Amino acid sequence: MPHASIVVPAFNVEATLADTMVSLLKQSFLDLEIIVVDDGSYDRTPEIADGFCADPRVRVVRQSNRGLAGARNTGIAAAQGQIIGFCDSDDLWHPEKLSAHVHHLQMNPSLGMSYSGSELIDDDGTSLGLFQKPRTRRITAKHMFLRNPVGNGSSPVFRRTALDDLAYRPSRETMRDWVFDETFSQSEDIECWMRLMLTTDWEVEGIDDPLTLYRVNGAGLSAGTERQLASWERMVEKHAGIAPVFIAKHASPARAYQLRYLARRAVSARDGDRARALITRSFRASLHPLVHEPAKTIATLVACILVGTPGAVLVDAAQSTLRRLRRA
Repeated sequence: MPHASIVVPAFNVEATLADTMVSLLKQSFLDLEIIVVDDGSYDRTPEIADGFCADPRVRVVRQSNRGLAGARNTGIAAAQGQIIGFCDSDDLWHPEKLSAHVHHLQMNPSLGMSYSGSELIDDDGTSLGLFQKPRTRRITAKHMFLRNPVGNGSSPVFRRTALDDLAYRPSRETMRDWVFDETFSQSEDIECWMRLMLTTDWEVEGIDDPLTLYRVNGAGLSAGTERQLASWERMVEKHAGIAPVFIAKHASPARAYQLRYLARRAVSARDGDRARALITRSFRASLHPLVHEPAKTIATLVACILVGTPGAVLVDAAQSTLRRLRRA
């Protein structure tokens, strides 16, 4: 059996799936399998996935559409590896990513999840010169709740036994256990990460290198902010039933960080009214981001104020300069 499995949920991703698969097949760690879960696609996704099955390490599992969480759960059920990672079908992995995580987990038996930093790419797969450089050590449930250092669903690689400890079977489920809550269409990642932190003894650590290439979709950046916030709030409500004292203590600052994040998304979409409304709600929820991350919070506030005005040109120029400096 392969030592590691990579689960690739795929729904109508004909434009990006091939690039994702090529990046996974270039992994320097060779003892692996790649499980593509075709989640009821009706474009060319099934054909593209089948085209990679000439490589014996690739398998395709098909199902009626169950959403991202459902596709991941199906992939977990099919996986044979003792290490399981996830790569969304529009993201890419650095060739050394799996090797680095396997080594990280082997050297730290108490770790249930290993994650990495991420490099942001655009719709065409071109680097934006921007990086997610999260905290990677001494990760507590509080830090996960407030800051979500994992960042995105293509970043973490799990020990199989940690996923087994998270698994449960809802009464209406007849096929397999759930690790990801399929009632969530958004916030399914942080819901899972928080459940790992609050209900198990597994530790979480990251690798500093940006081993995940995370695609930022320019379309609809601000349109879904209210839906995303509603989903996040439902995640909070769910975990209030698991750890009520913890949630009561930390929900307000966590909400402030979430609102600040959504405000930045609205800025990227040049939706000034929404950005300003979101950053205002962030300050009303808690001043924790301002106190503990003043530079980032003030920069976000300024961007929210200027976006959609003539002053936004200054913001764009500053961002462009920073990107050039990062590439130099």
